[in-house]
Amino acid sequence: MSAAERNSPDKLSIVVFSGDFDRIHYALVMAAAAIASNTPVTLFFTMWAGRALEKPLPDSQPAWTRLKCSDGRAAKWVDDSFKAKGVGRFEELLEACVALGVTFMVCEMGLKALGMDPDGLRPDVPVTKGGVVTFLADASKTGAMLFI
Repeated sequence: MSAAERNSPDKLSIVVFSGDFDRIHYALVMAAAAIASNTPVTLFFTMWAGRALEKPLPDSQPAWTRLKCSDGRAAKWVDDSFKAKGVGRFEELLEACVALGVTFMVCEMGLKALGMDPDGLRPDVPVTKGGVVTFLADASKTGAMLFI
C-alpha cells in the first residue's frame, strides 16, 4: 500500500448546495475522479443544487441549462466552451458518475423549500431521497466531506 493510499479517505461525501452551474459541475468532476480512483462517493444535492437534477424542460433541454455560473454566465454557454477546450461536459460527467456507481441523494427538505416535486427528478439518475440524517448515516467516519 502506497503512502497516498494510506492517507486517502475511504469515502468522499459531497454536499452540493450551490445552484451555480460551475460549482455543481466541479462537484461532478470531484465525484468522477474519486470513484474512478476506487473511492466510493455520495453526492447530496440540496436546496438550489437540486435544480440541476430536475427532469428536462419541455423543449428537451436538460434543466441544468437554465442555471447560471457564479460569475453570471449562462450554463449552456460555459458547457459548450468546455467542449471546445476538451473539458468534461456536464452530461458526460453526470453519465460517468451514474455508470461508475456514485450514490446520488436529494434532500427532501431542500425539495420542499424550493417547491420542487420529488417525482420531478431526472429518470436517468438513480436518486436516493432522504434528509441530512440519511446523508450523515451514509458518510464514513474515516472519509472526507466537502461542502460545495
